Amino acid sequence: MIQVNKKYKSLYENDTRFFLVTGGRGSGKSYEVNTFLNTLSFEQGHNILFTRYTMISAHLSIIPEFTSKIDEMEATNYFTINKTEIVNNISGSQIWFKGIKTSAGNQTASLKSLSGVTTWVLDEAEELTDEATFDKINLSIRTKGKQNRIILILNPSTKEHWIYKRFFQDMGVNEGFNGSKGDVTYIHTTYLDNYENLAESFILDIERVRDTNPTKFNHIVLGGWMDKAEGVVFTNWKIGKFNPNNLQTISGQDYGFTIDPTTLIEIAVDKVNRKIYCKEHYCQKGLITSQIAKKNIECVGKGLIISDNAEPRLVTELKSYGLNIQAPKKESIEFGVSLMQDYELIIEEGSINIIKELNNYVYQDKGSKLYIDDFNHCIDAIRYAVVYLIGNPNKGKYTIR
Repeated sequence: MIQVNKKYKSLYENDTRFFLVTGGRGSGKSYEVNTFLNTLSFEQGHNILFTRYTMISAHLSIIPEFTSKIDEMEATNYFTINKTEIVNNISGSQIWFKGIKTSAGNQTASLKSLSGVTTWVLDEAEELTDEATFDKINLSIRTKGKQNRIILILNPSTKEHWIYKRFFQDMGVNEGFNGSKGDVTYIHTTYLDNYENLAESFILDIERVRDTNPTKFNHIVLGGWMDKAEGVVFTNWKIGKFNPNNLQTISGQDYGFTIDPTTLIEIAVDKVNRKIYCKEHYCQKGLITSQIAKKNIECVGKGLIISDNAEPRLVTELKSYGLNIQAPKKESIEFGVSLMQDYELIIEEGSINIIKELNNYVYQDKGSKLYIDDFNHCIDAIRYAVVYLIGNPNKGKYTIR
Protein backbone atom coordinates (compact mmCIF):
# COMPACT_ATOMS: atom_id res chain seq x y z
CA MET A 1 0.00 0.00 0.00
CA ILE A 2 1.45 3.37 -1.05
CA GLN A 3 1.15 6.21 1.44
CA VAL A 4 0.80 9.68 -0.06
CA ASN A 5 2.91 12.49 1.39
CA LYS A 6 0.48 14.94 2.98
CA LYS A 7 1.81 17.84 0.90
CA TYR A 8 0.72 16.02 -2.25
CA LYS A 9 -2.87 15.39 -1.19
CA SER A 10 -3.80 18.57 -3.05
CA LEU A 11 -2.95 16.76 -6.31
CA TYR A 12 -5.82 14.41 -5.57
CA GLU A 13 -8.20 16.92 -4.00
CA ASN A 14 -7.84 20.34 -5.66
CA ASP A 15 -9.77 21.33 -8.77
CA THR A 16 -7.35 23.96 -10.09
CA ARG A 17 -6.08 23.75 -13.67
CA PHE A 18 -2.40 24.33 -12.85
CA PHE A 19 -0.26 22.40 -10.37
CA LEU A 20 3.25 23.73 -9.80
CA VAL A 21 5.46 21.11 -8.15
CA THR A 22 8.86 22.42 -7.06
CA GLY A 23 11.62 21.05 -4.90
CA GLY A 24 15.27 20.21 -4.63
CA ARG A 25 17.15 16.96 -4.85
CA GLY A 26 15.78 14.10 -2.83
CA SER A 27 12.43 15.80 -2.28
CA GLY A 28 10.44 12.91 -3.78
CA LYS A 29 8.44 15.09 -6.17
CA SER A 30 8.79 12.78 -9.20
CA TYR A 31 7.81 9.75 -7.14
CA GLU A 32 4.69 11.44 -5.78
CA VAL A 33 3.51 12.80 -9.13
CA ASN A 34 4.09 9.49 -10.90
CA THR A 35 2.12 7.70 -8.18
CA PHE A 36 -0.74 10.16 -8.66
CA LEU A 37 -0.75 9.61 -12.44
CA ASN A 38 -0.90 5.84 -12.05
CA THR A 39 -3.81 6.27 -9.65
CA LEU A 40 -5.57 8.75 -11.95
CA SER A 41 -5.37 6.25 -14.81
CA PHE A 42 -7.89 4.02 -12.99
CA GLU A 43 -10.57 6.63 -13.79
CA GLN A 44 -12.19 6.20 -17.18
CA GLY A 45 -11.75 8.78 -19.90
CA HIS A 46 -8.27 10.05 -19.08
CA ASN A 47 -5.45 10.52 -21.56
CA ILE A 48 -2.36 11.69 -19.72
CA LEU A 49 0.45 13.29 -21.72
CA PHE A 50 3.81 13.09 -19.95
CA THR A 51 6.48 15.26 -21.57
CA ARG A 52 9.97 16.59 -21.16
CA TYR A 53 11.52 19.22 -23.34
CA THR A 54 13.86 16.53 -24.61
CA MET A 55 12.94 12.88 -24.24
CA ILE A 56 15.06 10.07 -25.64
CA SER A 57 14.17 6.40 -25.12
CA ALA A 58 11.33 6.80 -22.65
CA HIS A 59 11.24 3.02 -22.21
CA LEU A 60 14.77 3.18 -20.77
CA SER A 61 14.57 6.35 -18.70
CA ILE A 62 11.05 7.28 -17.59
CA ILE A 63 8.71 4.33 -18.02
CA PRO A 64 10.75 2.15 -15.59
CA GLU A 65 9.99 4.76 -12.90
CA PHE A 66 6.28 4.29 -13.56
CA THR A 67 6.48 0.51 -13.62
CA SER A 68 8.20 0.48 -10.24
CA LYS A 69 5.26 2.47 -8.81
CA ILE A 70 2.83 0.02 -10.43
CA ASP A 71 4.72 -2.85 -8.80
CA GLU A 72 4.49 -1.12 -5.42
CA MET A 73 0.75 -0.74 -5.94
CA GLU A 74 0.59 -4.49 -6.68
CA ALA A 75 -1.24 -3.55 -9.88
CA THR A 76 1.04 -5.02 -12.55
CA ASN A 77 -1.72 -7.15 -14.07
CA TYR A 78 -3.89 -4.10 -14.62
CA PHE A 79 -1.52 -2.38 -17.07
CA THR A 80 -0.13 -2.93 -20.56
CA ILE A 81 3.25 -1.26 -21.01
CA ASN A 82 5.20 -0.59 -24.19
CA LYS A 83 7.95 1.78 -25.32
CA THR A 84 5.83 4.91 -25.62
CA GLU A 85 2.73 4.44 -23.50
CA ILE A 86 1.11 2.76 -20.52
CA VAL A 87 -2.50 1.59 -20.82
CA ASN A 88 -4.73 0.87 -17.84
CA ASN A 89 -6.62 -2.29 -18.82
CA ILE A 90 -9.39 -1.64 -16.30
CA SER A 91 -10.38 1.88 -17.37
CA GLY A 92 -8.84 2.18 -20.82
CA SER A 93 -7.08 5.39 -19.75
CA GLN A 94 -3.59 5.93 -21.14
CA ILE A 95 -0.32 7.63 -20.25
CA TRP A 96 1.62 8.82 -23.32
CA PHE A 97 5.31 9.76 -23.25
CA LYS A 98 6.62 12.35 -25.71
CA GLY A 99 9.36 14.94 -26.09
CA ILE A 100 8.59 18.53 -27.04
CA LYS A 101 11.88 19.04 -28.85
CA THR A 102 12.85 16.70 -31.69
CA SER A 103 16.12 16.14 -33.52
CA ALA A 104 14.91 18.65 -36.11
CA GLY A 105 14.91 21.39 -33.49
CA ASN A 106 12.36 22.95 -31.20
CA GLN A 107 8.86 22.30 -32.43
CA THR A 108 5.64 20.74 -31.29
CA ALA A 109 4.76 18.82 -34.46
CA SER A 110 4.61 15.54 -32.58
CA LEU A 111 2.18 17.14 -30.13
CA LYS A 112 -0.24 18.60 -32.68
CA SER A 113 -2.89 15.96 -32.06
CA LEU A 114 -3.79 16.61 -28.43
CA SER A 115 -7.46 15.77 -28.72
CA GLY A 116 -8.68 13.91 -25.65
CA VAL A 117 -5.75 14.83 -23.40
CA THR A 118 -7.04 15.59 -19.92
CA THR A 119 -3.74 15.96 -18.06
CA TRP A 120 -0.48 17.41 -19.38
CA VAL A 121 2.63 16.85 -17.31
CA LEU A 122 5.77 18.85 -18.08
CA ASP A 123 8.65 17.21 -16.22
CA GLU A 124 11.92 19.13 -15.78
CA ALA A 125 9.87 22.18 -16.74
CA GLU A 126 12.80 24.52 -16.15
CA GLU A 127 14.23 23.27 -19.47
CA LEU A 128 11.35 24.84 -21.40
CA THR A 129 12.55 28.41 -21.77
CA ASP A 130 9.96 29.56 -24.32
CA GLU A 131 6.66 30.60 -22.75
CA ALA A 132 4.97 30.66 -26.16
CA THR A 133 5.50 26.92 -26.56
CA PHE A 134 3.95 26.35 -23.14
CA ASP A 135 0.96 28.50 -24.06
CA LYS A 136 0.48 26.65 -27.35
CA ILE A 137 0.21 23.27 -25.65
CA ASN A 138 -1.70 24.60 -22.64
CA LEU A 139 -4.43 26.02 -24.88
CA SER A 140 -4.76 22.63 -26.59
CA ILE A 141 -5.74 20.87 -23.33
CA ARG A 142 -9.49 21.40 -23.31
CA THR A 143 -11.28 18.05 -23.01
CA LYS A 144 -14.91 18.46 -21.90
CA GLY A 145 -16.41 16.55 -19.01
CA LYS A 146 -13.13 15.99 -17.12
CA GLN A 147 -10.91 18.12 -14.94
CA ASN A 148 -8.06 19.33 -17.13
CA ARG A 149 -4.75 19.48 -15.30
CA ILE A 150 -1.43 21.07 -16.24
CA ILE A 151 1.28 19.74 -13.91
CA LEU A 152 4.71 21.36 -13.98
CA ILE A 153 7.52 19.54 -12.15
CA LEU A 154 10.78 21.41 -11.77
CA ASN A 155 13.95 22.16 -9.94
CA PRO A 156 13.80 25.98 -9.77
CA SER A 157 16.39 27.80 -11.86
CA THR A 158 16.82 31.59 -11.90
CA LYS A 159 14.27 34.29 -11.29
CA GLU A 160 14.76 35.31 -14.92
CA HIS A 161 12.79 32.21 -15.98
CA TRP A 162 9.26 32.80 -17.28
CA ILE A 163 7.85 30.23 -14.84
CA TYR A 164 9.04 32.28 -11.88
CA LYS A 165 7.75 35.53 -13.38
CA ARG A 166 4.36 34.07 -14.37
CA PHE A 167 3.54 31.88 -11.39
CA PHE A 168 5.37 33.62 -8.54
CA GLN A 169 6.22 37.23 -9.32
CA ASP A 170 3.05 38.12 -11.21
CA MET A 171 0.84 36.10 -8.83
CA GLY A 172 2.38 37.64 -5.73
CA VAL A 173 3.37 34.22 -4.40
CA ASN A 174 6.49 33.59 -2.34
CA GLU A 175 8.79 30.72 -3.27
CA GLY A 176 8.29 27.67 -1.07
CA PHE A 177 4.55 28.35 -0.75
CA ASN A 178 2.22 25.37 -0.31
CA GLY A 179 -1.42 26.06 -1.08
CA SER A 180 -3.62 27.50 -3.81
CA LYS A 181 -4.02 30.91 -5.35
CA GLY A 182 -6.37 31.57 -8.23
CA ASP A 183 -6.27 28.59 -10.59
CA VAL A 184 -2.87 27.38 -9.37
CA THR A 185 -1.98 24.82 -6.71
CA TYR A 186 1.58 25.12 -5.37
CA ILE A 187 3.42 22.13 -3.92
CA HIS A 188 6.95 22.55 -2.60
CA THR A 189 8.96 19.88 -0.82
CA THR A 190 12.57 19.32 0.22
CA TYR A 191 14.62 16.33 1.30
CA LEU A 192 13.27 16.88 4.81
CA ASP A 193 9.82 15.86 3.55
CA ASN A 194 11.30 12.62 2.22
CA TYR A 195 13.94 12.01 4.88
CA GLU A 196 12.93 8.47 5.81
CA ASN A 197 13.36 7.28 2.20
CA LEU A 198 16.86 8.66 1.65
CA ALA A 199 20.14 6.81 1.99
CA GLU A 200 22.39 7.91 4.82
CA SER A 201 25.20 8.61 2.34
CA PHE A 202 22.93 11.00 0.41
CA ILE A 203 21.99 12.87 3.58
CA LEU A 204 25.65 13.19 4.56
CA ASP A 205 26.47 14.59 1.13
CA ILE A 206 23.79 17.26 1.19
CA GLU A 207 24.62 18.23 4.76
CA ARG A 208 28.21 18.69 3.64
CA VAL A 209 26.96 21.04 0.92
CA ARG A 210 24.90 22.87 3.55
CA ASP A 211 28.01 23.49 5.65
CA THR A 212 30.39 24.41 2.80
CA ASN A 213 28.24 26.17 0.21
CA PRO A 214 25.00 27.65 1.60
CA THR A 215 24.05 29.27 -1.72
CA LYS A 216 24.30 25.97 -3.58
CA PHE A 217 22.45 24.23 -0.74
CA ASN A 218 19.57 26.68 -0.96
CA HIS A 219 19.25 26.26 -4.72
CA ILE A 220 20.09 22.61 -5.41
CA VAL A 221 18.91 20.98 -2.18
CA LEU A 222 16.13 23.23 -0.91
CA GLY A 223 14.87 24.13 -4.37
CA GLY A 224 15.19 27.89 -4.00
CA TRP A 225 15.05 30.22 -7.00
CA MET A 226 18.37 31.90 -7.83
CA ASP A 227 18.76 35.63 -8.19
CA LYS A 228 20.62 36.73 -11.28
CA ALA A 229 24.21 37.13 -10.15
CA GLU A 230 25.73 40.60 -9.85
CA GLY A 231 28.68 41.44 -12.09
CA VAL A 232 27.82 38.95 -14.83
CA VAL A 233 30.36 38.77 -17.64
CA PHE A 234 27.85 38.55 -20.50
CA THR A 235 24.92 40.95 -20.66
CA ASN A 236 24.21 41.13 -24.41
CA TRP A 237 22.29 37.92 -25.03
CA LYS A 238 18.78 36.68 -25.65
CA ILE A 239 16.84 33.52 -26.48
CA GLY A 240 16.12 33.04 -30.16
CA LYS A 241 16.12 30.70 -33.15
CA PHE A 242 19.38 28.93 -33.89
CA ASN A 243 21.13 29.87 -37.15
CA PRO A 244 18.09 31.20 -39.06
CA ASN A 245 20.24 32.19 -42.04
CA ASN A 246 21.85 28.74 -42.41
CA LEU A 247 25.39 29.94 -41.80
CA GLN A 248 28.25 27.49 -41.55
CA THR A 249 28.44 25.95 -38.08
CA ILE A 250 31.14 24.41 -35.94
CA SER A 251 31.03 23.08 -32.40
CA GLY A 252 33.02 23.61 -29.23
CA GLN A 253 33.63 20.93 -26.64
CA ASP A 254 34.77 21.07 -23.03
CA TYR A 255 35.61 17.90 -21.12
CA GLY A 256 34.78 16.78 -17.59
CA PHE A 257 33.84 13.61 -15.79
CA THR A 258 32.96 13.35 -12.10
CA ILE A 259 32.85 16.96 -10.91
CA ASP A 260 32.49 18.86 -14.20
CA PRO A 261 30.31 17.96 -17.18
CA THR A 262 31.36 17.29 -20.74
CA THR A 263 29.66 19.77 -23.06
CA LEU A 264 29.04 20.06 -26.80
CA ILE A 265 27.84 23.42 -28.09
CA GLU A 266 27.23 24.20 -31.77
CA ILE A 267 27.67 27.80 -32.95
CA ALA A 268 27.20 29.91 -36.06
CA VAL A 269 28.71 33.38 -36.39
CA ASP A 270 27.05 36.20 -38.32
CA LYS A 271 29.95 38.65 -38.69
CA VAL A 272 27.89 41.20 -40.63
CA ASN A 273 25.21 41.58 -37.95
CA ARG A 274 27.60 40.64 -35.14
CA LYS A 275 25.61 37.76 -33.72
CA ILE A 276 26.77 34.40 -32.35
CA TYR A 277 24.10 31.70 -32.43
CA CYS A 278 24.51 28.96 -29.81
CA LYS A 279 22.85 25.56 -29.51
CA GLU A 280 23.43 23.23 -26.57
CA HIS A 281 23.59 19.59 -27.62
CA TYR A 282 24.46 18.15 -24.22
CA CYS A 283 25.99 18.98 -20.85
CA GLN A 284 26.48 15.79 -18.87
CA LYS A 285 28.75 14.32 -16.20
CA GLY A 286 30.20 10.84 -16.09
CA LEU A 287 30.63 10.23 -19.82
CA ILE A 288 33.40 7.88 -20.95
CA THR A 289 35.16 8.17 -24.31
CA SER A 290 32.85 5.82 -26.23
CA GLN A 291 29.76 7.64 -24.93
CA ILE A 292 31.17 11.04 -25.89
CA ALA A 293 32.01 9.73 -29.36
CA LYS A 294 28.51 8.31 -29.83
CA LYS A 295 26.84 11.53 -28.68
CA ASN A 296 29.08 13.69 -30.87
CA ILE A 297 28.32 11.59 -33.95
CA GLU A 298 24.57 11.71 -33.22
CA CYS A 299 24.66 15.48 -32.71
CA VAL A 300 27.05 16.85 -35.34
CA GLY A 301 28.25 13.88 -37.40
CA LYS A 302 31.49 14.78 -39.18
CA GLY A 303 31.12 18.46 -38.34
CA LEU A 304 34.21 20.24 -37.03
CA ILE A 305 34.63 20.27 -33.24
CA ILE A 306 37.10 22.61 -31.54
CA SER A 307 37.90 21.10 -28.18
CA ASP A 308 39.65 21.66 -24.92
CA ASN A 309 43.30 20.69 -25.46
CA ALA A 310 43.97 19.76 -21.84
CA GLU A 311 43.07 16.13 -22.63
CA PRO A 312 45.27 15.13 -25.61
CA ARG A 313 44.82 11.40 -25.10
CA LEU A 314 41.03 11.78 -25.02
CA VAL A 315 41.10 13.87 -28.21
CA THR A 316 43.23 11.20 -29.93
CA GLU A 317 40.83 8.47 -28.82
CA LEU A 318 37.82 10.44 -30.10
CA LYS A 319 39.53 10.93 -33.46
CA SER A 320 39.85 7.15 -33.72
CA TYR A 321 36.02 7.04 -33.90
CA GLY A 322 36.17 9.13 -37.06
CA LEU A 323 35.31 12.44 -35.43
CA ASN A 324 36.60 15.69 -36.91
CA ILE A 325 38.17 17.23 -33.81
CA GLN A 326 40.89 19.86 -33.45
CA ALA A 327 42.46 20.95 -30.18
CA PRO A 328 44.56 24.02 -31.00
CA LYS A 329 47.15 25.68 -28.76
CA LYS A 330 46.03 27.95 -25.97
CA GLU A 331 44.90 31.55 -26.04
CA SER A 332 43.94 33.48 -22.91
CA ILE A 333 40.47 33.24 -21.43
CA GLU A 334 40.23 37.04 -21.49
CA PHE A 335 40.89 37.10 -25.24
CA GLY A 336 38.10 34.62 -25.97
CA VAL A 337 35.65 36.30 -23.61
CA SER A 338 36.33 39.72 -25.16
CA LEU A 339 35.58 38.32 -28.62
CA MET A 340 32.27 36.95 -27.36
CA GLN A 341 31.41 40.26 -25.69
CA ASP A 342 31.76 42.06 -29.03
CA TYR A 343 28.79 40.09 -30.37
CA GLU A 344 25.19 39.53 -29.34
CA LEU A 345 24.70 35.93 -28.20
CA ILE A 346 21.53 34.26 -29.48
CA ILE A 347 20.79 31.19 -27.37
CA GLU A 348 18.49 28.50 -28.72
CA GLU A 349 15.45 27.80 -26.60
CA GLY A 350 16.04 24.78 -24.40
CA SER A 351 19.76 25.42 -23.96
CA ILE A 352 19.13 25.48 -20.24
CA ASN A 353 22.74 25.05 -19.10
CA ILE A 354 24.04 27.85 -21.33
CA ILE A 355 21.34 30.14 -19.96
CA LYS A 356 22.14 29.15 -16.38
CA GLU A 357 25.83 29.89 -16.94
CA LEU A 358 25.20 33.25 -18.60
CA ASN A 359 23.14 34.27 -15.57
CA ASN A 360 25.88 33.24 -13.14
CA TYR A 361 29.29 33.58 -14.82
CA VAL A 362 30.73 36.61 -13.02
CA TYR A 363 33.94 38.53 -12.46
CA GLN A 364 35.84 37.61 -9.31
CA ASP A 365 35.72 41.16 -7.99
CA LYS A 366 34.23 44.48 -9.01
CA GLY A 367 36.51 46.06 -11.61
CA SER A 368 38.45 42.82 -12.03
CA LYS A 369 39.17 41.18 -15.39
CA LEU A 370 39.42 37.77 -13.75
CA TYR A 371 36.50 35.35 -13.89
CA ILE A 372 35.22 32.81 -11.39
CA ASP A 373 36.07 29.23 -12.28
CA ASP A 374 32.45 28.12 -12.13
CA PHE A 375 29.37 28.26 -14.37
CA ASN A 376 31.70 28.13 -17.37
CA HIS A 377 31.58 24.67 -18.95
CA CYS A 378 29.23 25.57 -21.81
CA ILE A 379 30.78 29.02 -22.04
CA ASP A 380 34.25 27.49 -22.42
CA ALA A 381 33.01 25.29 -25.27
CA ILE A 382 31.53 28.35 -26.99
CA ARG A 383 34.75 30.26 -26.42
CA TYR A 384 36.90 27.57 -28.07
CA ALA A 385 34.77 27.68 -31.21
CA VAL A 386 34.52 31.49 -31.25
CA VAL A 387 38.28 31.95 -31.01
CA TYR A 388 38.71 29.53 -33.89
CA LEU A 389 36.15 31.29 -36.11
CA ILE A 390 36.61 34.94 -35.18
CA GLY A 391 39.87 35.47 -33.38
CA ASN A 392 42.15 33.36 -35.48
CA PRO A 393 43.09 34.39 -39.02
CA ASN A 394 45.04 31.14 -39.35
CA LYS A 395 42.14 29.01 -38.05
CA GLY A 396 43.37 26.32 -35.75
CA LYS A 397 47.00 27.28 -35.38
CA TYR A 398 46.36 29.11 -32.21
CA THR A 399 44.11 28.56 -29.34
CA ILE A 400 42.52 28.47 -26.13
CA ARG A 401 42.76 27.82 -22.46
